[in-house]
Amino acid sequence: MPTLQLTDLPLFPLHTVLFPDGLLKLKVFEARYVDLVTACLRSGAPFGVVCLLEGSDVHGRGDSPVRFEPLGVLAHVQEMDAEQPGILAVRCLGSQRFASTSPQQRADGLWLAQAQVQPGDERLVVPQEFERCALALHDAVVSLAERGHAPLALPHHFDDAGWVANRWCELLPVPIAAKQRLMALDDPVLRLRLVDDYLHRQGVV
Repeated sequence: MPTLQLTDLPLFPLHTVLFPDGLLKLKVFEARYVDLVTACLRSGAPFGVVCLLEGSDVHGRGDSPVRFEPLGVLAHVQEMDAEQPGILAVRCLGSQRFASTSPQQRADGLWLAQAQVQPGDERLVVPQEFERCALALHDAVVSLAERGHAPLALPHHFDDAGWVANRWCELLPVPIAAKQRLMALDDPVLRLRLVDDYLHRQGVV
C-alpha cells in the first residue's frame, strides 16, 4: 500500500500522546491554534499531534527551544464550542500515525512539517491469552461511565487487539515516554502483550 504524503501538515505539540481512535479534548486560546482548529473543522482536514520533548509551545517563539517527537497521530476536529470568550473547547479524534520531517515554524509560531501517513493497525481479534485484559478494560469503562466519565470515543471495539491495547495505553498511569514507545509499535498484538504484562504486574488481571 503506498504511503500517503502530506505537505505542510500543521502540528500541535502537546505534553501528551494521542493514539489512533483516541479522544482528545483541548482548551484552545492562542490565535494560531484558534485559527487552526477552526479551519480544520470547516475543511475536515486534520492536524498533527506530536509529543513535546523539550520546551513549551504555549507562548510562541523565543521563550525556550522546542523539540518534539517526529512520530505523531493525526487529529480530526469533531466538535468545537466557545465556552467562554477567547477560549474554545475542542473535541478531536485520533486517526492514523504519521512520521514528520523538516519541521518549520511560521512567523506566528505554528509548526508545519512534511508527513508520511502510516498504515493503520491490522484489525486482529484479541488472542485468547489476552481476553482477560479486554474484559478488564470493558469493566473499567463501565465503572467510569457509572461515575459520569466517558474517556473513550464510540464505537467501542473490545474484540480488536490494537484498539484494546491503545485504550489501555491512554488510561494507564505510565510515563509519557513509555506511551510514545507503545504508540510507535506497528504490531498491535505486541502492544497488547506489553500492556497485559503491565496489568499482571499491577494485579489488575
